[in-house]
Amino acid sequence: MRKEKVRDPLKILKQYWGYDSFRALQKEIVMSVLNKNDTVALLPTGGGKSLCYQLPAMCKEGLCLVISPLIALMKDQVDELNKRGIKAYAIYTGLTNREIDIILDNCIYGEVKLLYVSPERLRTEIFRERVKNMNVNLLAVDEAHCISQWGYDFRPTYLQIAEFRDSYLPGVKTIALTATATGQVVDDICEKLLLREPRRYKASFERENLALAVRKPQHKESKLLEILNKVQGPALVYVRNRRKAKEIAAWLLTHHISADYYHAGLGHDLRAKKQEFWQSGDTRVMVATNAFGMGINKDNVRIVIHYDIPDNLEAYYQEAGRAGRDGKRAYAVILYHEGDKHQLYQSFENSNPSPDFIRRVYQALANYYKIAVGSNMLSYFDFDITDFCNRFDFSAREAYYAIQRLEEEGFVELNESFYHPSKISFNIDKTELYKYLIANVALEPLIKTLLRLYGGELFGNFMRISENQIARVLNIPLGKVKHQLAALNEQKIITYDKMRDKPQLAFITQRYDASALPLDIQRLNERRKIKKQKLDSMIRYVEDTGHCRTRFILGYFGEKSFDDCGHCDYCIEKRRTLSESDQERIREIVHYQLHKGPILPDELSRIFAHHEQSLLDEIIREMSEKDLIAYDMQGRLHWKQQ
Repeated sequence: MRKEKVRDPLKILKQYWGYDSFRALQKEIVMSVLNKNDTVALLPTGGGKSLCYQLPAMCKEGLCLVISPLIALMKDQVDELNKRGIKAYAIYTGLTNREIDIILDNCIYGEVKLLYVSPERLRTEIFRERVKNMNVNLLAVDEAHCISQWGYDFRPTYLQIAEFRDSYLPGVKTIALTATATGQVVDDICEKLLLREPRRYKASFERENLALAVRKPQHKESKLLEILNKVQGPALVYVRNRRKAKEIAAWLLTHHISADYYHAGLGHDLRAKKQEFWQSGDTRVMVATNAFGMGINKDNVRIVIHYDIPDNLEAYYQEAGRAGRDGKRAYAVILYHEGDKHQLYQSFENSNPSPDFIRRVYQALANYYKIAVGSNMLSYFDFDITDFCNRFDFSAREAYYAIQRLEEEGFVELNESFYHPSKISFNIDKTELYKYLIANVALEPLIKTLLRLYGGELFGNFMRISENQIARVLNIPLGKVKHQLAALNEQKIITYDKMRDKPQLAFITQRYDASALPLDIQRLNERRKIKKQKLDSMIRYVEDTGHCRTRFILGYFGEKSFDDCGHCDYCIEKRRTLSESDQERIREIVHYQLHKGPILPDELSRIFAHHEQSLLDEIIREMSEKDLIAYDMQGRLHWKQQ
C-alpha cells in the first residue's frame, strides 16, 4: 500500500498565506488533523478557524469537503482561496444543474483542493453518487453548533452528516469547527457527528484587550454620540431593523460623524461600495443589522456598540468580538433601556407562531410558486416577502417568523440577498462553434468578444461575465447584449446564468401537502424553551451590576475564571470606589514585603487580587517617585528608607 505523502504545514502556511508562524492553537489543531484524529476546534471570531482545515487540505493529496450553512461565507472563502492560487469551488442553492455538474467533474478529475457545500446538498442522489469518485482527504463541518438543538442556530439537516460520512466517505476523518458554543453544545457536536475519540481544542473566550460595558442612559442617541466622540477610531453600531439603521446613520451625519448604514435589503453594488468605504476608513461608523460582519476582516475596529440587544449571548459576543482584533484596547458597549426588555420578550412571543399558521404559510409558498405536491426538491426562487405577504394577506413579521420555523425544521431555506454574478459556459466544442458562426454571422461579434475577454476556459467551465463590459467593447446597448446571450442560451449554444441579487428561497425537501407537513411539534416546543433560556441569560447579563462582565461571559460558555478582568464597567467602578483605607492596606503590604527583602514585581503582584493590580501599579509608581522604593540590577523592588 502506497504511503501517503504529507507536505510540511509550515512551508504551506508561508507559501499560500504568507505567515511565518501559527496563531494560538492553530498548530495543535492542524497537527491533530494531519495525524488522522477526529477533531473539534472551538476558536473565537477572528481566531483563524478556516485555516485549521484549509491548510491540512493543502498538505495532503485529494480534497477537503467543507459543509457550511452560510452561502455568503462560502462564496467569500472560495474567492479568497482562488486569489491565493488554491483551487476551490462552492455548490449552493441557485447554481444551474450544468454548473453543479461541471464543478463535480472538476472535483473528480481536476486539482480541486476544497469543495464547499450546504448540508442540504448531502441529500441529493447526484451528489452522493459523484462524491464516491472523489479523493476526499478530510470532512470539515463549519458552524458545527448548528447540529445541536442546544445551539443558537440549530439546523436539522446537520443531523444527517454522520450518516452521509459513514455511508459515502468511510474512514475519512472529521474536523468540527465553531466560534461560540457552550460545553453542552460541544458535547452534542461530538455525539451527533459520531466522532471517534475526538481531540478537543478550545481557545479561551477571554479577550484581555476588550472592555465590556452596559450603559443605561435616558436618551440612547445622546449616549451614542458621547461614546463615539470619546472613543476615536472605526466603529460598528448594531441595530435590530433596517429602518433604524438608516435613521441612526443619518442622525450621526447631522452631528458631524462620518457614518453609513448597511442591511441585507440593499443591492449588491451598493452594499459592496458601503463596505469598501468602511474598510478603507473613508466611513468611520457603520450602523448595521446583523447582516453585516460575516467575513469582514477589519482588525482596527475600536468599538462595537449594540443600540439594540441581540437575542442571545452567542450572537452578542460574536458581534462584540469584531472589535480590537489587532490586540489593542477596544470596547464593546450595550445601550439598554428598561423598555427594551419588554420589546425583546414581545418579539420572542411573536417569533413562535402556531403549527397551523406555519402550515398556512407553507401552503401559501407552494401556491406562490405553483409547486405541485412531491416536486421541486432543492429548487430555488427569487423571494419578495412584501409581494408574497400582500398577495396572501400576511403580516410580514408573522410570515418571516413562520418561514424561520420552516427553515429550522429543514423544509425550506431562505437566504438574505446575496450577489450571484452572471456566468456563461459553452455547451459545444470549438469545432461545432466554428460551424455555428458560419451559419449565424450576426452573433459572430458577440461570440468572438466572449472568447477574447474570457478565453478558452469558457469551454467546460462557467466563467463570470460582465454584460456592461461586453456592451462597452461592442459599443452596443446593454439590452442588446442580454438579448443575444439569451438567444444563444435558448439555442443551447451556451448556458447563460443571469445575475441575481435578491433573497433566495429554496424548497429543501420535495413539496408536502401542507396538512400532512411533518412538523416536529415536540422539537419546536423544546427549541422555544431553549431560546427563552438564552434570552433570559442575555437579559441577566445587561441587568447584572454586581459582577465582572467578562467572568459572566466566560461562565456562560463553561469557562471558569477566579479573577475579575479589571477592565469592564463593573471592575472599573469597583476600582474607583476603593477607599483610602484599601490603598493604605496595599501600601502596608508592599512595605512589609519589601522589608523582608527584594522581590520581583510579578511575585509581589501575586499577593493581590486581580482587580487590585492596577491600583498596585499606581502605588508602586507613587512610592518610587517619593524615593521610598527602587529597582535593583536584577529588576527586583527593594525598600530604600530605613
